[in-house]
Amino acid sequence: MSHHLYAEDPEPSDRVPAGPLFVPVRSGPAGCTARLFRTPLGGRTAVGFTSAQRLAAALGAGQPWIRLSEPALRALAEPVGATVVTNPRLTPEVARMPRAHQHLRAV
Repeated sequence: MSHHLYAEDPEPSDRVPAGPLFVPVRSGPAGCTARLFRTPLGGRTAVGFTSAQRLAAALGAGQPWIRLSEPALRALAEPVGATVVTNPRLTPEVARMPRAHQHLRAV
């Protein structure tokens, strides 16, 4: 049996999905809906966290959430013009937001 060795690609061409995400939700007329946020520049953003602990650290332990895959979250965000950010650091103070996708504020 022959084994072929291949060099590791340092920058894969395909993005690797983050896997099931913890997505913050809020109650709506038809049940729960993904919470959207705004970047400092005003762009709409949906967020997902790779652990419940990260979500709680950013939004508080009482924040309701659901599990969604990254492609499912993107499919929800795309029709409303929102981007998707994984594991953002959220803060209510706009003045402390130096980069558009690292610090977000709730809509």
